[in-house]
Amino acid sequence: MFPILFRIGDFEVSTFGLMAALGFIAAYLVLRAEIKRKGLVDKLAPDLLLAGLIGGLVGARLNFVLEWWDVFVADPAGVLFARAGFTWYGGFVGGALGYIIVVKARRLRLGLYADAVAPALAFGYIFGRVGCQLSGDGDYGVASNLPWAMSYPRGIVPTWERVHPTPVYEMLLFGAIFAVLWRLRKLDQPPWWLFGVYLALAGIERFGIEFLRANPRVFLGLTEAQLVSVGAVIVGVALVAAVEKRRANA
Repeated sequence: MFPILFRIGDFEVSTFGLMAALGFIAAYLVLRAEIKRKGLVDKLAPDLLLAGLIGGLVGARLNFVLEWWDVFVADPAGVLFARAGFTWYGGFVGGALGYIIVVKARRLRLGLYADAVAPALAFGYIFGRVGCQLSGDGDYGVASNLPWAMSYPRGIVPTWERVHPTPVYEMLLFGAIFAVLWRLRKLDQPPWWLFGVYLALAGIERFGIEFLRANPRVFLGLTEAQLVSVGAVIVGVALVAAVEKRRANA
């Protein structure tokens, strides 16, 4: 594990921070390509990236603060500036709000830009999980005796026990999700259809991976991430169903 790539005096570059930055750049390139392909306002891409970046970081950290409020009260600075503790669903909600604000402020059709960002979200997520794997930030799974199980003794959240390398699983799964979305994007579908497919696939992926992780069960034997995932699948399926119903009635 390499939580810190290098230091120059008091300045340090973390593995997760670097991969997160690369993830945003990769997502931006995919988003810009899709916006151009669809004939949308390509000059809007940088603004969308910035809004998603700021909203995502704020949402992810805010979600972490709310989950660990007692720890935050005891050590606010330690929690706010910790390298670990960025939740994907908090980041997704915050980034989505930033994205929506920019699109609606320009009075553009949100559904078109939602579909454009769907492959970009999947692609950028892969880089984030690479960062989790290399930094050992605690996103690994439960104990395992499988041949590819591994320990994270030098991680940000170390463990000497051999566990499921769930960040690697998610890299592979989201690679497959990106490939599916990249292929489907060329279909002549109404707005919101592709984004609905993304939500459903991402929700199913995270719901399943949580069974291999050691997160606490909060309701009906499910983790918080699983409950959010169920919501994502429901919304995604509802979007696709609504689009198909409108098309059938047209």
